[in-house]
Amino acid sequence: MGREKLDRWCELGIVGLVLAILVFGPLATGAVRGQDFLVIQALTVGVLLLWALRFWLNKTYRVLWPPACWGVGIFLIYAIARYQYADLEYVARQELMRVLIYAVLFLAIVNNLSRQESTQLVTLTLIFLGMLISLYAIYQYLTRSEYVWTFLRPRIYAGRASGTYICPNHLAGFLEMLIPLGLACVVTGRFKPVTKVMLGYASLAMLLGLGVTISRAGWAATAVALLAMFALLLRHRDYRLPSLVLLVVLVASGFFFIQKSFSAQRRIEKTFVLGQDETRFLILSAASKMWRDHFWWGVGPAHFDYRFHEYRPARDTAQMRPDRVHNDYLNTLADWGMVGALLVLLAWILFYGSVLKSWRFLQRGTGDLGGKRSNRFAFVLGASFGLLAILLHSFSDFNMHIPANAILAVTLMALTASHGRFATDSYWVSLKVPGKILGTLVLLATVIYFGGQGWRRYREHQALQQAERFRQNQDKRIAALQNAILIEPMNFETCYTMGEIFRAQSWQGRDGYQRLAQRAIKWYQRSRALNPFDSLSFLREGMCLDWIGEPDQAEPLFRQAVKLDPNGYYTLALMGWHFVQLEDYQEAQKWFVQSQRSNFKSNPITDSYLEIIQRKLAEQPVIRREK
Repeated sequence: MGREKLDRWCELGIVGLVLAILVFGPLATGAVRGQDFLVIQALTVGVLLLWALRFWLNKTYRVLWPPACWGVGIFLIYAIARYQYADLEYVARQELMRVLIYAVLFLAIVNNLSRQESTQLVTLTLIFLGMLISLYAIYQYLTRSEYVWTFLRPRIYAGRASGTYICPNHLAGFLEMLIPLGLACVVTGRFKPVTKVMLGYASLAMLLGLGVTISRAGWAATAVALLAMFALLLRHRDYRLPSLVLLVVLVASGFFFIQKSFSAQRRIEKTFVLGQDETRFLILSAASKMWRDHFWWGVGPAHFDYRFHEYRPARDTAQMRPDRVHNDYLNTLADWGMVGALLVLLAWILFYGSVLKSWRFLQRGTGDLGGKRSNRFAFVLGASFGLLAILLHSFSDFNMHIPANAILAVTLMALTASHGRFATDSYWVSLKVPGKILGTLVLLATVIYFGGQGWRRYREHQALQQAERFRQNQDKRIAALQNAILIEPMNFETCYTMGEIFRAQSWQGRDGYQRLAQRAIKWYQRSRALNPFDSLSFLREGMCLDWIGEPDQAEPLFRQAVKLDPNGYYTLALMGWHFVQLEDYQEAQKWFVQSQRSNFKSNPITDSYLEIIQRKLAEQPVIRREK
């Protein structure tokens, strides 16, 4: 078998692996779970190995480096540097791994999926995948099913469809990137009539799928992107009539759906009801304060959720872990700071700048790009406006932090950016032997790092799963958790779980309870050494010290917990609990009242203890002053 044929097989292998990633991610509930993302990581390792082989199989191999690659490369360097100074190493490393995989996939797609047939294969696969997921979403909506595969969705999503995602908004983010692409292929693509009819049905299914998500931001983002795309097409004589007809049909269908859907009407009405989105605005306010306090560099990669309690408002609707800001831009500012956000902005500016440069070439009518029907033109048009839709939606959600959606956006960006090669040859860089050696070493080093981290994460996951299975057998559970800590000593949550096990055993009050409490304290101390922002580790250590009769050592820990989470109802309640142990009921009452103000809707600890405190205070003798 000749080198050219082997090179071609490697190229096809990369196409197949990229398609596997694009299909697997959305079907695996967005690949948000660690074990699902490991599959994507393993497939990416395969992409890198095949890419490294192509350096040597193709004697005239050239690297394609459009302007967007500079933006991606610069942010990648910043991400690696920022990780080195992150407060929570374990969390930052997982986030860095995502950034590395997105960057690697972007560069690999730019350089290995440049053939027109590869772009068409990816396009058709994505559109028909979007159609299938949309059909599943329509089924969920019509049957009122609250299951995604075998997972039961949270009740807050009742009446809304999410397809293979858990959150309906994330399905909307996925579909809004593909709908403009599908419609562009129908109007401007050079496909066979049967294929165009199928693409039309697929686009219609995706529009219905988007509709049943009842995602207001998804509807708005898609509507703006489609209006902008059709406004552009209406200026072109060859596309004016079909674009106008299709636009009228889409607008009429949208109004018809809203009039016939009670869920859609109710969702729209809630938009104008004061206080309906209070939780989201409270999270945005906290994120804004967090960014202002860490303006240039942010709090750290993926640190927002772990630092949120410091900025938590004193409201019952803010007593949770938000995970992410409901705004990708503010989330980037909070995590990566102004420097990181500007670098991300640079990548997008370079991307759309290259699109505009290619667009002028498309409009000149040269070759296939300028023909009346062009698949290349259809892809650039649809992908550009699909990416515009997700950028608009990112003002009110965190779709770009969902791996499947982020990878789809990266793929569309990479394939669109690679079309710049038709406008200029300056993006090509020929590789000589030294360049091939350097490129191979970089790719192999990345493979080794990905492989090592992936294997480590897999072993840790298996140990944690084993510990979960042994919940009724504490000895075996402790052994499994200790194994997980040996594999991944930086995971503070595993250390905290160990502390909780020994604390629960100590609180049974059997012989040796003091020794068990001391063991719990050691694990809490280890946990807070890895995560000094976790108020729970301080609280639990203080509770153990109260339990073994050392309240003087406990109080500073409770004070520090309150400093870390000043408006957390649970933290304030446990501060009150501490003073109950000291029989200082006046002070305890003060803290429980603060806890009640932070959360008056669901606060059983405070409600119970306030009743006890009132009885205790009533039993105390009244001291009268002498006249």
